[in-house]
Amino acid sequence: MTSILIVEDEASLAELLQYNLEAAGYAVQTAATGSAAEAALTDSQFDLVVLDWMLPEVSGIELCRRIRQRPETKLLPVLMLTARGEEADRVRGLSTGADDYVVKPFSINEVLARVKALLRRAAPDLVADVLTFGDIELDRAAHRVKRADRELRLGPTEYRLVMYLLENRGRVLSRQQLIDGVWGRDGDVDERTVDVHIGRLRKALMMGDESDPIRTVRGGGYVFGER
Repeated sequence: MTSILIVEDEASLAELLQYNLEAAGYAVQTAATGSAAEAALTDSQFDLVVLDWMLPEVSGIELCRRIRQRPETKLLPVLMLTARGEEADRVRGLSTGADDYVVKPFSINEVLARVKALLRRAAPDLVADVLTFGDIELDRAAHRVKRADRELRLGPTEYRLVMYLLENRGRVLSRQQLIDGVWGRDGDVDERTVDVHIGRLRKALMMGDESDPIRTVRGGGYVFGER
């Protein structure tokens, strides 16, 4: 599941953004200060940051600069929220490393559209309707997974799991990353549960002499789609 960090100190606005982004199908975490956001970025992996310009402790501009300086986050899309509408301020935000900006007050639909556009540009698989690897196809709109001409019967957790693996194919994902990406940070799930669901997914994916698209990496986790 696509993961978004909202950095906004106005609680009502953060709640509004979180509600609408989650309703659109994203996993969302919030931070009220720049320092809290830095800690979240160190602890977890996100696909996009929605960042307020004016923040306590560490400003949005400074946090954006730090995001661009860290190798782990230098390519992370940043959508900046600002009450500053002057051209010089917009140029400053973009030159610091923001990928796009929205001026307050804004329409939620505009924010959702800009989030989707940034994700499509940075990581097309995160917003594509159809994900494929070899003869495996996941259709988000139809909520269906097929292998060759066979439709797979998956429970909701296995569906989210294969979608997350397809979105990150070729990357080794730790069990904790899978917990965060599939169940969410609030999910009461341990690493053994991940192994159980990986086993169920493997059984659904393979029939006869079909190859296993999931490889277990000892001490690392799992990787999908690696030949």
